[in-house]
Amino acid sequence: MKNSTIDINESTIKNYVESLRPESLEIREQVDIGYSYDGKVVILFEIRPDWNDAKKKQQIDFAKIRYYKSRKEWNLYWLRASGKWEIYEPFPESTYLDKIIEIIKEDKHGCFFG
Repeated sequence: MKNSTIDINESTIKNYVESLRPESLEIREQVDIGYSYDGKVVILFEIRPDWNDAKKKQQIDFAKIRYYKSRKEWNLYWLRASGKWEIYEPFPESTYLDKIIEIIKEDKHGCFFG
């Protein structure tokens, strides 16, 4: 029998990403949102056609959320133009993943959605 344990954190992330995705499949071909999750690190990214070859897709990371089990907290990072992840100083950590997602949604400083 297959183990079908539901990871509540992945469910939360998936619901958030689905809320960001365009409804139209035609628009999704031009811009879409995706994520990767390995149990402790979440990467949120845009999916767009490559500027040089529209047949190729590229992933453009815009947010990273990391869970630290020892501290039982989530840390939020944004991607600088240099390509380095930096802690999001206005709200760097929370014990609740939902709160981190709210901060990304608000994006008061334009670090995630520009």
